[in-house]
Amino acid sequence: MRGPDLARTPGPARDPDPEPTGRGCEPGGERLARAALSRAVEPGDEQAGRWLRRYGAVGFLDRLRHTGDDRSSFPGTGAGRLASWRQRAGAARPDHDLDTVHRLGGRFLVPGDTEWPRQLDDLGDARPIGLWVRGPADLRTWALRSVALVGARACTPYGAHTAAELAAGLSRQGWVVVSGAAYGIDGAAHRGALAAGGATVAVLACGVDTAYPRGHDRLIRRVAEQGLVVGELPPDSHPTPSRFILRNRVIAALTRGTVVVEAQHRSGSLVTARAAARLGRHIMGVPGPVTSALSAGVHELLRADATLVTDADEIVELVGDIGQLAPARRGPVLPRDLLARATAHVLEAVPARGPTPTTVIARRAGTTPDDTLVKLYELHSLGFVERHGEGWQLTNTATEASNARRGGA
Repeated sequence: MRGPDLARTPGPARDPDPEPTGRGCEPGGERLARAALSRAVEPGDEQAGRWLRRYGAVGFLDRLRHTGDDRSSFPGTGAGRLASWRQRAGAARPDHDLDTVHRLGGRFLVPGDTEWPRQLDDLGDARPIGLWVRGPADLRTWALRSVALVGARACTPYGAHTAAELAAGLSRQGWVVVSGAAYGIDGAAHRGALAAGGATVAVLACGVDTAYPRGHDRLIRRVAEQGLVVGELPPDSHPTPSRFILRNRVIAALTRGTVVVEAQHRSGSLVTARAAARLGRHIMGVPGPVTSALSAGVHELLRADATLVTDADEIVELVGDIGQLAPARRGPVLPRDLLARATAHVLEAVPARGPTPTTVIARRAGTTPDDTLVKLYELHSLGFVERHGEGWQLTNTATEASNARRGGA
């Protein structure tokens, strides 16, 4: 697979508030504190993000662990939320979590690491505290040239086929496919990329050591071998409905654009698309039958700000570099389209059945018999008409094949 073209891909914006972290962070420092906080704080908690920005990870964790019931360090934070943070922070075992992910061949990324995808900083205070990652690739490099493919879990065969085809097409053009490893469209997207020998990233709503859904255990293990498995939650964390929704903001922020393939009005994949829109990313939708409830949410996106796409070329035209245009599409070009207007007018006047005299054809064409005869012989030489006695009739020939694309299932 052709890797991401870094020379032509603009780098992410500079972090306006860099934090003192890095691969060489000492034990007990920022990395260890963020590992503990990833267990204490739910993903996307903006209140926690504000205190993290103010105090730093070490300072935030120290205040949770050592200030007892004193709330003066966290003005405006509810007592219940603060109690939950403190309870979880007290029970956190960051060394154990880091050892677990290392035994899996993974790592824990924090802002400031070379591999940290800087576009996640666009999330502001909802930015992940850190990312637990499994897989051999560099996440930052892959995220620079990636597209999210998301959609319904209970998808139709049309949706699954389309998602797999889009993923394979993107992979063949050197793009990374990002999705959530769920049943339906997500799984089809990952499989399409893997089948094409491409790169794919699965963003989980649980620990990266946990296969969810269970039926995708082999798929997630395959993604970890050929691509990347990413999550905000530490090892052995379970998914919840709210975690699925909050996971979607990471998918939207990591990628240059989000494509929705089949979605009902209340689908979680629409949350991903709306998050992408708020972040200034491209939003795309694949149309479906107007009678299908599974395409109703996509059609609503298309009526708003989303762009209609039907194949990988159209996606790349939108998210790729300047000049990467999709091929022009048109209907079939028929031989009669190349005729001069007067000649085509006479051809239209020739009846479909039975030989017809020149005078009748001339009357129908609104021209003289002499001019009509000239055009008829021209049409005869081109194979459009035949002469039978005193009359003319159309030649019975098959229409040439169209150059329009042929669809799938």
